[in-house]
Amino acid sequence: MRHEKASRLLQMARLLAGTAEGLTLDELAERLGVGRRTVERMRDAVREVFPQLEEVEDPPTKRFRIPSGLDGLFQAPTADELVALRTAADNLESSGAHARAAALQSLEQKILSATRAPTRRRLAPDLEALLQAETIAVQAGPRPFEDGEVLGAVREAIKSLKTLRFRYEGGSAPGRVREVTPFGLLFGRSNYLVAAEGAGGAPRTWRLDRVHDIEVTDRPGSRPESFSLQDFADESFGIYHDAVEDVVLRVRPHGAEDALGWRFHANQSLEPQADGSVIVRFRASGMLELAWHLFTWGDKVEILGPARLRQMMAEQVALAARAHKVELATETVGAGA
Repeated sequence: MRHEKASRLLQMARLLAGTAEGLTLDELAERLGVGRRTVERMRDAVREVFPQLEEVEDPPTKRFRIPSGLDGLFQAPTADELVALRTAADNLESSGAHARAAALQSLEQKILSATRAPTRRRLAPDLEALLQAETIAVQAGPRPFEDGEVLGAVREAIKSLKTLRFRYEGGSAPGRVREVTPFGLLFGRSNYLVAAEGAGGAPRTWRLDRVHDIEVTDRPGSRPESFSLQDFADESFGIYHDAVEDVVLRVRPHGAEDALGWRFHANQSLEPQADGSVIVRFRASGMLELAWHLFTWGDKVEILGPARLRQMMAEQVALAARAHKVELATETVGAGA
């Protein structure tokens, strides 16, 4: 119990040392999973060990921070943390995300070089054992394009609030030079720039592998304060954005256990039924990507709505059948599941 309390106090100290603007007591309580009275006692205990703890007035409340950071004694990494970092880097490398993998590998080296020699020697056996015992299951799928020059230009434009100019080999006019305001990056099965073209243009996605001759301009290009990249990503099942629709799926009893542990969409709701099935509801665009995904569920999922998704699934099933020279009964294709 004493060890657990000490670990939690150290966790609070790290949170306070890792913020420039400070954290309120309510924010600390939420991050540490404790009540208000408990976090007040913890703050007082941390102040005894770290007298440099500052209070920052932020009416109607106060923020707390440790501005000078923590001594390396309190910041030594664990073997589990280093393995997680190495695994994340290896995962990115194997998926073709070489630029981000290199960034994590560089971070790992910085952490190790800042760690005291006795600590590195103590960590080495556990680190080697865990690395040999854990690996990544490689799944079939595209290797997303990731070029350091393109990513660097996008990030520079975002940080400097400038527009980007590039030749885009996609869309309705391949080869056309575009000038856009960058809003962010979406990483996934394919990597995309989210940006708006022209003054007041709506954000849309641009595939990074189709972006060429990219440069940062001198024109201002800040994004609207109301824009949220996460909200934009959550509108679609995958990457493609079109009309947002209400999706209702019925997962049959033999797939219910899988469905209860599956995230179809960020705003989904799950409704277990008396017959053992599960109703899944969410709002999203990107029906074609959703249809592709539902192929992987076989006969476990039935599409209840929207009708467009049912029709799209039927068309995709028919296309696959023709490609394999298989005759399907009309009622099978129309079932949409």
